[in-house]
Amino acid sequence: MKSMQSKLICALALACSLSLAPAPYVNAQDDVERYAAAGQRALAAGQYADARSNFERLTKLEPDMAEAHATLAIIYFKLRQYDLAVQQVRTAQRLKPDLPKLDSLLGLSLSELGRFPEALPHLEEGFKQTTDQEMRRMCGLQLLRAYTGLERDSDAVETSLALNKLFPDDPEVLYHTGRIYGNFAYVIMEKLHDKAPNSIWMLQAQGEANESQKDYESAIIAFNHVLALDPRRPGIHYRLGRVYSSRFRSSARPQDREAAKREFLSELEVDSSNGNARYELAQMAAADNNLDEARKQFEDLLTQFPDFEQALVGLGGLHLQNKAPAQAVPPLQRATELDPKDEVAWYRLAQAERGAGNREAARKALETFRNLHSASSQNSKPPTADEVTPQQLDSDLQP
Repeated sequence: MKSMQSKLICALALACSLSLAPAPYVNAQDDVERYAAAGQRALAAGQYADARSNFERLTKLEPDMAEAHATLAIIYFKLRQYDLAVQQVRTAQRLKPDLPKLDSLLGLSLSELGRFPEALPHLEEGFKQTTDQEMRRMCGLQLLRAYTGLERDSDAVETSLALNKLFPDDPEVLYHTGRIYGNFAYVIMEKLHDKAPNSIWMLQAQGEANESQKDYESAIIAFNHVLALDPRRPGIHYRLGRVYSSRFRSSARPQDREAAKREFLSELEVDSSNGNARYELAQMAAADNNLDEARKQFEDLLTQFPDFEQALVGLGGLHLQNKAPAQAVPPLQRATELDPKDEVAWYRLAQAERGAGNREAARKALETFRNLHSASSQNSKPPTADEVTPQQLDSDLQP
């Protein structure tokens, strides 16, 4: 978290700017002013060793000048001399308790020393304050470190959520909060393994982990083990179907596709309300060019789940294949309302609007598609294990 320190120097140095008291001797006053001016110039130039030297001399000449001690604390912090920073902060607070932001600096310094119990109240207060967003950010990042060091994982996760909400595009925040989430998930899974190593829940977790790592064989073994313990456990046949489908896409083995279809059908025998399984079966029918069967399945699915966005896109695509663009417009319009970032929905809507004779609507939909497609080529991400197989752009339907 060292990159946060540069902004800290500027913010705190301004807050602790020197107010020089008159001295009884002219020569002594000249020395005070000289060291203060030289130290501030060095600090502004990032020459922290020179700044330290000048402010150390200044605090010897004026030991009761709180601002000088506060500025020296900032310099020590920048030079990673955190124990000295703590001493100077406490001296400055004793001399002038109302100096701004020093409590946060104290928490940051104590945290860097690993003195987390002492640091926590100062960091928590700093993170709650709203007048200085940069200070709030720095205290939040150090809170993650302190909570982790104290094994207060749930507090670390809660702070991570707050940081992500406050600073959604900050790379440093994203990096550290991502580590917190990953560590928390690992700790929970380890606890599950220790407490119930042979439980259904542990086996299901293993299957999901193996699936995410594309270790399809191990995932199949784990999910089948779950079914051996609980043959009618909802969702497991569906996950097996997803694993077989994924393996089919990489291996093109027909038996994997047949196994996937069998598992989706088995899921519906266990849980007839599983819309994801119905969707995958409709997708398979469309891929097999059984367009009437696929249309019927999509329509039945949308009767049960009218806002199933991917099913709406799939139905719109079938209407386009059946040369019925006017029928494709309503489901595709609804799909773009549900997910305005679905480029496939916008692409198909452009086709449908053009086929239905709505030239201006087609132009707008195509422009939206092109903007989304250009962005997604740089920021694409695969679907997660909980999502259905997404609709794909149709190579035979070019704008």
